Amino acid sequence: MEEPETMSKKTILLMAVVTGIIVANLNFIQPIENLIATDFGISKATVGVLAMITQLGYAFGLLLIVPLGDIFDRYHLIQFMMILSIISLLLAFFAPNAIVFAIATTLIGITSVAPQIIIPYAGYLAPVLQRGKVLGIVLSGLLTGILLSRSFSGLLGSIMPWQDIYLIAAGIDLIFLVIVNRFLPRDARGHRDLKYWSVIKMLPKLFVRQKALRGSSINGFCMFGMSNVLWSTLAFYLAAQYHLGSNVAGLLGLLGIAGVLVAPWVGNLVDQRSPKLTIGLSMIFSGLAFVIFWLVGFWLLGLILGIILLDLGTQFSQVSNQAIVQSLNRQQSSRNNSVFMFSYFLGGSIGTLAATWAWSNFGWIGVCLVALVFLIIAVIDHLVIGEPEKLNTETE
Repeated sequence: MEEPETMSKKTILLMAVVTGIIVANLNFIQPIENLIATDFGISKATVGVLAMITQLGYAFGLLLIVPLGDIFDRYHLIQFMMILSIISLLLAFFAPNAIVFAIATTLIGITSVAPQIIIPYAGYLAPVLQRGKVLGIVLSGLLTGILLSRSFSGLLGSIMPWQDIYLIAAGIDLIFLVIVNRFLPRDARGHRDLKYWSVIKMLPKLFVRQKALRGSSINGFCMFGMSNVLWSTLAFYLAAQYHLGSNVAGLLGLLGIAGVLVAPWVGNLVDQRSPKLTIGLSMIFSGLAFVIFWLVGFWLLGLILGIILLDLGTQFSQVSNQAIVQSLNRQQSSRNNSVFMFSYFLGGSIGTLAATWAWSNFGWIGVCLVALVFLIIAVIDHLVIGEPEKLNTETE
């Protein structure tokens, strides 16, 4: 396939915005966990499980649905998944009890995988020498969606019934479904002659055969696990330490704007220097964040500084790992992305569950110790498996 010389700025922006809009669905629950627990009469540990199964549902959606991007026309597949996501959001809005809401939030996780079809599609469309930069911009959209979803959810949860958040989200997704139908580039590949189960059975082999994919998957597991350790317990910590509500938890999410601003720069750094360098920086930033949370997290200024550093670390890791994964093989980019992102959100779900358990039993120090375990695993991965010094620039 002959590569285009450049990629339209409008196309890049559309992919970034849609990615952020859809991924937001996963994070609405985090700042309003206290409200959900009170409304349904369930414990904080139980609502922590609900947040965990959203991430776990997303992980299995990544494993079982995202590989379809290597089989089917991605233009149509993205829209089909958006429709299913809207239906899941409406079920969450109408849920009369915790059991139905648990089913709805699981389905929200499973069906909100369109961003992980868009990301390899962007990597496929981008010229090889622009791939890191393009992925950095699209991933800025991803992180913006995560950040604004927490603020959106936390602020609205303080002024209206929390269920309305899911209704509004469904309406926004419907608007962007129309925009995607009109403006997203068609997939020139069309449908490919691949069998679904053959593709799924290939996933473990891809993990085993590709050292770079293994390294990125383990790093992503750990770094997103660390991120969710904070965000799954922040609402509880703010309520206990500062007597603050979901609106403040949402506002603190905006501090991650630093990660959004640096993402294109990180992408350029990966292109021009080395993903090994940027992965190393990601661990330093995230590790420093939890040192600050541990030592001075009881001061609001310390909490703010730690959140900024943690979001920087998460973004450095995400952009670097995506650039590595999308440079491996353009013909199996969705499958490689499926393996990476399954590991990524598996780490996130385990981080959520472990952190809520640690909070219930050991408080804030227990939460920080859970993050330390993730960091140790990431450092071992960095030293033993490592990352490539340079991205693969060959085209397939």
